[in-house]
Amino acid sequence: MSNVDLSVKIGSLTLRNPIMLASGTVGYGNEMAEFTDLNKLGGIVTKSLSLKPRKGNPPQRIVETPAGMLNAIGLANVGVEVFLKEKIPFLRQFDVPLICNIAASTIDEYVECTRILTTEDTIKAFEINVSCPNVKEGGLSFGNDLNSVARITEKVRAVTDKAIIIKLSPNVSYIAEFAKAVKENGADAVSAINTLVGAAFNIFTRKPKIHNVTGGLSGPAIKPVAIAKVLEISRQVDIPIIGIGGIMDWKDVIEFMIAGSSAVQIGTLNFIDPSAPGKIVNQLEEHCIKNGIEKISSLIASYQL
Repeated sequence: MSNVDLSVKIGSLTLRNPIMLASGTVGYGNEMAEFTDLNKLGGIVTKSLSLKPRKGNPPQRIVETPAGMLNAIGLANVGVEVFLKEKIPFLRQFDVPLICNIAASTIDEYVECTRILTTEDTIKAFEINVSCPNVKEGGLSFGNDLNSVARITEKVRAVTDKAIIIKLSPNVSYIAEFAKAVKENGADAVSAINTLVGAAFNIFTRKPKIHNVTGGLSGPAIKPVAIAKVLEISRQVDIPIIGIGGIMDWKDVIEFMIAGSSAVQIGTLNFIDPSAPGKIVNQLEEHCIKNGIEKISSLIASYQL
């Protein structure tokens, strides 16, 4: 046993290490459990849950791009009631914090989803996906409107005592303004970043490769953008940050932490090597031992500008 302390704090949540599984890349955890010991991880974030089941977008929904992938799944999910009835029993057997990602098309729906799910003891926190179309405002994304993000945070905070993490969109001019707004309205942390908007065309048919035309770009291609956004938030707002975007190995985790992340989420890598998150935990411990780092949390925002 080493004496390295890998634990980190996200608001009221204490994670045994900074490695979390990102929403939308591990389903509801059951497939992932075959490849990696979920009990070794810091946390699991479910795929987005909405009030009612959603079929999502028609295929093609995923396409590879240089150093990444585009997806337009359309928030396909079983809905909160089926989740509680059919998915939670499997997740109860693991000793790992479960964070539910919430998606909605109205503010009331965000609130109702959170209210229903907060009664389940297995769920320790909520990650609110504000990169959803606001149907009452012509389909514009909630996440691009400062007032909408602030209101969602305030309303959701009112119905749960559990930790609230707001997953911020990178498709804004100043992401720190959004981090500041959610902190002022009761959020415990932010996740940064959600996917960037991207598109790809077949040069022979001249048609989009994705049925939805545009999709969310993830993978190593977005890592420098994610690092810059984490740094921007870290320098301007005192709030825990969960870094997301193209993390492919333990060195990327360290880099995100230096830039200001308290924890990270592994996403696209899960499709390439679903056993990677567990390996990264071991590699982080080895790095700390080799470099005399007693607490991994000492790396958070340790950048020198």
